[in-house]
Amino acid sequence: MGALLKLVDAVLFAFFIVIAVAAPLIDSQTCLPESLFPSVLIELKNWYAREYGDYLVTEKPHFIVGLVWLELLFQWPLALANLYGILASKSWFNTTCLIYGVSVFTSMVTILSELMQSGKASDKLLFMYIPFLGLGILAILRGLVTPSRTTSSMIGKRPMLGRKKKA
Repeated sequence: MGALLKLVDAVLFAFFIVIAVAAPLIDSQTCLPESLFPSVLIELKNWYAREYGDYLVTEKPHFIVGLVWLELLFQWPLALANLYGILASKSWFNTTCLIYGVSVFTSMVTILSELMQSGKASDKLLFMYIPFLGLGILAILRGLVTPSRTTSSMIGKRPMLGRKKKA
């Protein structure tokens, strides 16, 4: 089980790196003025929208703008916290990972529902978004795994048997 958790953590770490970089540099262009971004980043976003036919990026429907704000204000800080949690083996990582996973899963179900119902999305575009649905599911499952109780966690903890109470 330990090797599997290490593999899952490595996959999540890679996704969290992508989110840590892409959210403020690319995704935020959906809800912030273009004047805040260098032309290279604007061209990168426009290339992506053309290449994948991502009409959500070009048309900016209101629900997408709201989901991007959710990503920037809630999910992005959690992704950064999760990066730190993985690197430092923090005990709270399961909790933040679960919260992040539920939020991403909910967002991706909303986006994929729109893409499938609209009839505008190509398979190429769907295959761009589906891994992030998988990220949400993986983060939820990782958050639900209880931390193992090993003997190393008992170091420094003594039983109370040998101590006398003072009156």
